[in-house]
Amino acid sequence: MPNRARALPQMALSAALLSLIATAAPAAADTPGTPSVPLRIATYNIHAGAGEDNVFDLDRQAAALRALDADVIGLQEVDVHWGARSQGLDVARELADRLGMRVAFAPIYSLDPAAGGQPRREFGVAVLSRYRIRSAVNHDITRLSTQVPNPVPAPAPGFGEVTLKVRGVPLQVFVTHLDYRGDPSVRTAQVADTRRIMSAERAALPGARQVLLGDFNAAPAAPELAPLWRELRDAGPATGGTYPADAPVNRIDYVAVGEGVGVRDVTIPAEAAASDHRPVVADVRLDR
Repeated sequence: MPNRARALPQMALSAALLSLIATAAPAAADTPGTPSVPLRIATYNIHAGAGEDNVFDLDRQAAALRALDADVIGLQEVDVHWGARSQGLDVARELADRLGMRVAFAPIYSLDPAAGGQPRREFGVAVLSRYRIRSAVNHDITRLSTQVPNPVPAPAPGFGEVTLKVRGVPLQVFVTHLDYRGDPSVRTAQVADTRRIMSAERAALPGARQVLLGDFNAAPAAPELAPLWRELRDAGPATGGTYPADAPVNRIDYVAVGEGVGVRDVTIPAEAAASDHRPVVADVRLDR
């Protein structure tokens, strides 16, 4: 027969240790080996830091981004030393510093400075992240330049990608800004480029999850977007418009998710002052 006088104190000690471990350990969804991990992602066309009033106000923009409480944010229309409209600032870095986040900027245009000794004038897309950015790539896709006379569609940069590791899960985040013109031909080419690049990047990092964030400049049912939905899922098909910000009637801003990314909730915050677009916020879970 066991000595119960000795067993009881040992049981009490074991119970105390189990209680301590349970208190100190993260939630089961956040530990390696569990089915999925939560993540909040967002996309926002920031209109170079100006609202629909065309007033540049970085404090207002930073406050709007902070209110999203997102772990990863894709930004479009980002100025970096572009000029007077954004006070010559590196808007990507300024916002990252104010939010305490990492940043990767992918220029669409990189032009010579107005005067010698000044930084290059750049405009493009960016990713802000609470997680360490393990790699960043600026891919070329088809574009019709707004900076040269008589442009023709041609490969050009500005399709940004960052690789993160979210609690053990590799994640490839892509951010894009598709062509705005009424003729969908350039967007059609851009969608084909996007699918090709994302497929190649997925093959290069097996097991990675993928999300695509951006201003697609087209409605969800637009024919030129249809090929995207073969590999990706529109995270917010039942949400409302995102543009223009004061009375949104067009849904042109998207969070799109790939295989192994589950969508819990999607919202369009009623933010109508900081940009001419509204942001899109998605709470997702990444399968391990």
